[in-house]
Amino acid sequence: MKITARELNRATLARQLLLCREPLEVADAVRGLLALQAQEPASPYLALWNRISGFTPVDLDAAFADRTLVKATLLRITLHAVHSEDYRTVREAMRPTLYASRLGHRFAAAGLTPADAGELEPGLLEFAQQPRSNGDLTAWLGERVGAEKQGGAWWGMRAYAPLVHVPTGEAWSFGKSPSYVAAPEGRFTEAGDPEAALRALTLRYLAAYGPASVADIAQFTMVQRGRIRAVLKTLADSLELLDGPDGTPLHDVPGAPRPPADTPAPPRLLPMWDNVLLAYADRGRLIPPEYRKLVIRVNGDVLPTLLVDGRVAGVWRPAEDGGIEATAFHDLTPEAWDGLAEEARSLTALLTDRDPRAYSRFAHWWGKLPDAEVRILGRP
Repeated sequence: MKITARELNRATLARQLLLCREPLEVADAVRGLLALQAQEPASPYLALWNRISGFTPVDLDAAFADRTLVKATLLRITLHAVHSEDYRTVREAMRPTLYASRLGHRFAAAGLTPADAGELEPGLLEFAQQPRSNGDLTAWLGERVGAEKQGGAWWGMRAYAPLVHVPTGEAWSFGKSPSYVAAPEGRFTEAGDPEAALRALTLRYLAAYGPASVADIAQFTMVQRGRIRAVLKTLADSLELLDGPDGTPLHDVPGAPRPPADTPAPPRLLPMWDNVLLAYADRGRLIPPEYRKLVIRVNGDVLPTLLVDGRVAGVWRPAEDGGIEATAFHDLTPEAWDGLAEEARSLTALLTDRDPRAYSRFAHWWGKLPDAEVRILGRP
């Protein structure tokens, strides 16, 4: 069966709750989405605001506070928010990736190995039974590996060990100076089954982001393509195989939404690092190729974007005197501007209540954008 580029786009938007905001509890929404990129504290909140009808930030505050949702270094070895019931599956699926990477270049440069990490982990988790700062954990490691190695040791161990971030009570639950605590599951042992976890993770990914290729799944998870191919082979009887727009084989779970190509897609104001922009090797599913370098900057920053008719059409940021500054990379229709203005009014209210200057430290990127139409939307 062949699927067109526009049908693929609409399938993604439907599963990512971007065709229509749904009346879901925050925990249920996050489970359905699998994970929310949480590198910037505001982003999980704005991701859910885009997807849940009647979203209130206090609900997400509460879910983080009682650890229904946890924030930790997970997919692509970067910060994500996941449901606590999914945390171990994701961690276990990624364990071989962590070992293969030798826990990152700083850990290896300090002369440390995964075997060293295995020896350090039990004591580190015992120490982290109560919240500990970066400084606390770095000092603890320094006492065991030496002061000259402690920085590299913590660089690797904060991803390797099952640690979750502790809410600090700031505007978006977490601030720039994190504290950590051992995950309730405790230490993962060799009795775990990474391949079984990867099968579960692959099915969840396809339900939330499919149809998708081997390269797409590997990109999202940062798991080697060989492992993904092996897992898909074991799942072949339970999956559908489609021909992508360019002939690439795409895998999907039966019965998952695939709306018609002409399904309307309302405007949205996506947060920085929204996972829907990072979930595929082929970013052209939502980002026009000519805009990719404008949106995904050279150091990996992914700017907050305007989504128009299901595709990235520009970027946005909070305006100096209130409202949203929207920069469109191409001409938009009056109807598109009206839709973005309505979204901007709602987003302005949310930001005003929490942090009107969200993402302000990334303002330097706007000076590097080409000439484009700029409008201030949603100003009270």
